[in-house]
Amino acid sequence: MKLIYVASPYAGDIERNTEFAKDACRFVMNEGHAFFAPHLLYPQVLNEHDSDDRRLGLDMGKEALAHCDELWVFGDTVSRGMQSEIDAARELGIPIKYVAAQEMAERERPFAERHPFCSMRL
Repeated sequence: MKLIYVASPYAGDIERNTEFAKDACRFVMNEGHAFFAPHLLYPQVLNEHDSDDRRLGLDMGKEALAHCDELWVFGDTVSRGMQSEIDAARELGIPIKYVAAQEMAERERPFAERHPFCSMRL
């Protein structure tokens, strides 16, 4: 199982973008991998509207990126934050995969369908 760094838009329409990021994480799980989505984690602790906190969150995300197997870029738009993650992945030699929103919709299938052990009762 690979660890996939999930890059998707966050700033702007945060509520809509958060739901999209969750869908991206489910997509990664449905592909049989683990995910790391810093933009779903760090805003729980940091203030997205404070420029210092936002920069800290981006920096910590890029630090974690070094421990991921791949960077997957989700959606049809690349934000400035996402571009900095893409640039960091290139510098680190980490493979990058682009996943369009349409591909996410077309390939959606339940995680339990791909991984029957998840639906086993203990």
